[in-house]
Amino acid sequence: MTKENHASKKLNLLDSTTIIIGSMIGSGIFLVSADIAKQVQSPGMLLLAWIVTGVITIFAALSYGELAAAMPRAGGQYVYIREAFGPIYGFLYGWTLFSVIQTGTIAAVGIAFAKFTGVFIPSISADNILFDLGLFAVNTQQVLAVAVIVFLSIYNYRDVKSGALIQNIFTITKVAALLFLVVIGIYFGFTSPTGASNFTPAFPGVIDLATIGIFGAALTGSLFSADAWNNITFTAGEVENPKRNLPLSLVLGTGTVILLYFLANVAYISVLGMDNIAHAENNRVATSMMQVILGANGKFFMAAMIMISTFGCLNGCIFTAARVYYAMANDGMFLKNAAKLNKNNVPANSITMQCIWASLLCFTGTYGQLLEYIMFAVLLFYILTISGIFVLRVKKPDMERPYKAFGYPIIPALYIILATWVSITMLINQTQSSLYGLIIILTGVPVYFVMKKRG
Repeated sequence: MTKENHASKKLNLLDSTTIIIGSMIGSGIFLVSADIAKQVQSPGMLLLAWIVTGVITIFAALSYGELAAAMPRAGGQYVYIREAFGPIYGFLYGWTLFSVIQTGTIAAVGIAFAKFTGVFIPSISADNILFDLGLFAVNTQQVLAVAVIVFLSIYNYRDVKSGALIQNIFTITKVAALLFLVVIGIYFGFTSPTGASNFTPAFPGVIDLATIGIFGAALTGSLFSADAWNNITFTAGEVENPKRNLPLSLVLGTGTVILLYFLANVAYISVLGMDNIAHAENNRVATSMMQVILGANGKFFMAAMIMISTFGCLNGCIFTAARVYYAMANDGMFLKNAAKLNKNNVPANSITMQCIWASLLCFTGTYGQLLEYIMFAVLLFYILTISGIFVLRVKKPDMERPYKAFGYPIIPALYIILATWVSITMLINQTQSSLYGLIIILTGVPVYFVMKKRG
C-alpha cells in the first residue's frame, strides 16, 4: 500500500464478510437488551427495537454499497464524504472517528472484555482500585482493557492477511457460539410452561408521542450493537475485486448479524421474561439466560463466549480504522507520520496513534457512557454519507458505478428519514451525551483550518 492505493489485494469475499460480522458482533448483543427493556417495558417493543435497527442497518448497507464500489480506496467513509461534500466534511468525519467513534468503540469493547474476564478472575473488577488520586482512579478492569488493545494493535503491525486470519477464526467461533445460544434458548424457552406467556401483552396499552420518543432513544444500544458494519470499506484498497466483493459482503455480513440479534432476543424473552431482562445483574442478559438453562456453569460458558466475541470485535476495529487515518495523512489532513508504512505495507504508526488514544479513553467512563457519546455522532455521519449518494449522482453523473444503490431513491431516502428521527429522539432524551458528541465534531473545525494553514 503506497501513496494512494497500491495495496496487495489480499482480502477475499470470505475475509471481507467475516471482518464485517466480527466487527459487528462484540459485547452489545449480550448486554444492551437490559437497558432497552427498562425503557420500552414490553416484549413487542423490545423486538421491534431490533427490527427497526435491522431495517436501518440493512437500508444503509444496501445504499452504502454504491459508494464502496465506485470508490474502492483506503479510507472508506472519509473518502465518500470528502468527494461528496468537500475536504472539511471528510476531515470532520475522520477527526470524530479518531477522537470518539472508533477509539471509543475500541475502549468500550475492551472494557467489556475485561468485565467478563472478571468472571474467571474476580480480582479483575471495576471495584479493585490499583491507585486513586481523587478525581482519577485506575482499576484492574481498565488495565486489562488497555493490555488487550495494545496486544492486538501490535499484532496488526503484521501483514493484512494475518489480521484477516485471526478475524476469520474468531468470527466463525463466535457465530457458532451465538447460534448455540439462540437454539438452546429458544428450545428451552418454548418448551417451558411460561415461554409463550412471556410475550404477552406484546405492546403497551397506549402508544403516544412520549412512547415513540422513548422508543427512539432506546435504539442507542441496539444501533451500537449493529455498528461497525462499514469497517470493511476502510480497507477497501486491500480487497480483491472490490467492485463486486464490497457491496456483496456488506449485505451478507449485516443480514447475518441482524438475524442472529433478533433471534437472540426472542430467546432472552422466552427464557427470562421482560422483568428479568431489565434487571439482569450488571446488564448481563445472556449470562442470566444461560444460568437458567445450564445452572452455575452457564455463567462461565457465557463469559468465555463473550470474551471470544469481544476479542474478535476488537481485532476487527483495530485492524480496519487505522486505514482512515492513513488516507487522511496522505491528504495532509492528519499527522504526517500516519502515512508511513512498515515493512509489511501496514500503516503501523496510524495503528499506534489509535491504540494510545483508545487506551486513554478506557479511563474516561463506563461502557454505557462511552456508547452514548458515540452513537449520536455516528448517526450524523451516516446520514451525511448516504446523502452523498444523491449529491454525487448530480455532482459526478459520469462516475463509474458498478453497483447502484438498491431501491434508489426510496431506500436511501428512507434511511435518512429513520436515522434523522432516531438522532432527534437521542438529542431530546439523551441531551447531555448527544451534545458531547456534537461538540467533539465541532472542535474539529478550528483544527481543520490550522492544519490547512500549515499545509
